[in-house]
Amino acid sequence: MALTPARTMPGVLELLPLDQIAFQRMLDTIRRNYERFGFLPIETPVIEHSDVLLTKTGGETERQVYFVQSTGALGAAAEKGGVPELALRFDLTVPLARYVAEHEHDLSFPFRRYQMQRVYRGERAQRGRFREFYQCDIDVIGKDSLSVRYDAEIPAVIYSVFRELDIGAFTIQLNNRKLMRGYFENLGIADAEQQMLVLREVDKLDKRGADYVRDTLTGDAFGLSAEVAAKILAFVQVRSTSVDDAFAKLDALGGGSETFEQGRAELKEVLSLIRDFGVPETHFALNLSIARGLDYYTGTVYETTLDDHPGIGSICSGGRYENLAGQYTKSHLPGVGISIGLTRLYWQLRDAGLISTARSTVDVLVTQMDPAQLPTYLAVANELRTAGIATEVVLEGGKLGKQFKYADRAGIRFVVVLGEDEIAKGVVTVKDLRREDQFEVPRADLVKTLRVELAQAEIGV
Repeated sequence: MALTPARTMPGVLELLPLDQIAFQRMLDTIRRNYERFGFLPIETPVIEHSDVLLTKTGGETERQVYFVQSTGALGAAAEKGGVPELALRFDLTVPLARYVAEHEHDLSFPFRRYQMQRVYRGERAQRGRFREFYQCDIDVIGKDSLSVRYDAEIPAVIYSVFRELDIGAFTIQLNNRKLMRGYFENLGIADAEQQMLVLREVDKLDKRGADYVRDTLTGDAFGLSAEVAAKILAFVQVRSTSVDDAFAKLDALGGGSETFEQGRAELKEVLSLIRDFGVPETHFALNLSIARGLDYYTGTVYETTLDDHPGIGSICSGGRYENLAGQYTKSHLPGVGISIGLTRLYWQLRDAGLISTARSTVDVLVTQMDPAQLPTYLAVANELRTAGIATEVVLEGGKLGKQFKYADRAGIRFVVVLGEDEIAKGVVTVKDLRREDQFEVPRADLVKTLRVELAQAEIGV
């Protein structure tokens, strides 16, 4: 019988153990910082009703959704117009809106949640684009109202996350959709749908360049004058170097509509408060080209980029939405949130050489010199585990060199040896595979000694 080739489908990330440990530690770091700011965990099902997922979307999003084909008579009856009733979630924000609407009377508001789960999109298979990937979201949902002070807290959380991840210099870039819409109104672009289309084109500025955006805006699809297109491009190229610089550049935009003035006031308050939250001014900035393509953003919007690796693009994005749950409840539930697409971020950072594989989660390997002494080896391992030291025992024996080689390949730094001589003397030999040295220690001092060695290893000694 012919063997079936072992393979994964394109667009998924499957890691070897030491890479998976590095990925998992990034997840742990993000979770730890989210919880440090008072966010609570939730999880939602991978599969949702398709009409719930697509309530606020359609078009391109619908084409990327993985529908779940129902089977049997019940499944056939559940399908309407040939569209399966169920689908895999494509993000965590729409399921959040459903979750809050469904559990509204059991939640405390403002509701502060974090969610770290896989999502699924029918992306075209290509380098760095994934069909299955982790998103790590935080959102604050209010009831009836939500102060823009929360818009300032979100960047403080993200600064804490990326500072601890230690992936290099980064900048959290901010804009406000009200400011942009108000500016368009001033230019005579008053229709909401046309504004949304212009916003989507503006969002392509960093990817496609100014010439592409200018040609698109003055082309047949939009028909804007060269003068209006030039003003839009000048507006979206505004950047700041500090909070005071941002205030000066916002003031230099002149007067505008009520929407424009509201957006400017919100941006000023948010920028000032981010500084009060303790985020250095070197790590956040005004960037009036940030638009975010999703229609449900209504106010503050964010994108985060690595200063030394602009080609990687945004590594974290989000914004303010006024009533995402409006399709599910009559309550007014405004919110603000941000998402880290961790799978793509991890892949990009590894591809750029900014992160490497991690050391094993196993601290110590207890070798086997004599099968008759297995109870002794197991007793040593139990002592180490009781002390909180992750320990593996060689259960099948073999040549000592082969056991060392196994430890090295598995990323285990410390190896414990108890041969006939060691047992007779009441000592244990500890070998450090990274430093390529070894030493003897009294059996009674093994735990204390290894704790010191592991602590030094943690700080790179």
